Amino acid sequence: MKFTKEMTIREALELDPRSAEIFFNFGMHCIGCPTASGEPIEEAAIAHGIDVDSLIEKLNAL
Repeated sequence: MKFTKEMTIREALELDPRSAEIFFNFGMHCIGCPTASGEPIEEAAIAHGIDVDSLIEKLNAL
């Protein structure tokens, strides 16, 4: 399975726990916050001013 913009951070972490390092590298330290369970990666990236396509690319390179 691949990472998508539509999945939540929690789903990404469940898919591959190593994704936490990618989120941290992009300055997204919110992996444990409540919104990580309900907010899509795309919305979280926008809120943090991060290029979501770059983030997804790095996640899928795991």
